[in-house]
Amino acid sequence: LLIIAEDVEGEALATLVVNTMRGIVKVAAVKAPGFGDRRKAMLQDIATLTGGTVISEEIGMELEKATLEDLGQAKRVVINKDTTTIIDGVGEEAAIQGRVAQIRQQIEEATSDYDREKLQERVAKLAGGVAVIKVGAATE
Repeated sequence: LLIIAEDVEGEALATLVVNTMRGIVKVAAVKAPGFGDRRKAMLQDIATLTGGTVISEEIGMELEKATLEDLGQAKRVVINKDTTTIIDGVGEEAAIQGRVAQIRQQIEEATSDYDREKLQERVAKLAGGVAVIKVGAATE
């Protein structure tokens, strides 16, 4: 289970740690990317990529009402100190392409170079995919 949230603290964090240590559930919590409105958009990108739903009180979705159907899926997630890479999200291709088209429209309408650059990064992350290369050779 991967939790992407603004912050995980207090009782929620303690519960995750205890359940992980007991082997009940394998879980990782990472900080949501970006800030403000850009963070909301990036979380929606991740939801589209993984076939999940953004759970946020701002859009009327409370955590207590979330079900398994609201969770996204990916074949693999790689987490290190500074980055989280989601590989092979199971979101619908049509939804992903629709999201990419929507962002490309925003790029055309963007007035600042900074906004345009950030939007282009989002398109690259959604449309780019990830290549996993395993290298090995015989030892002499």
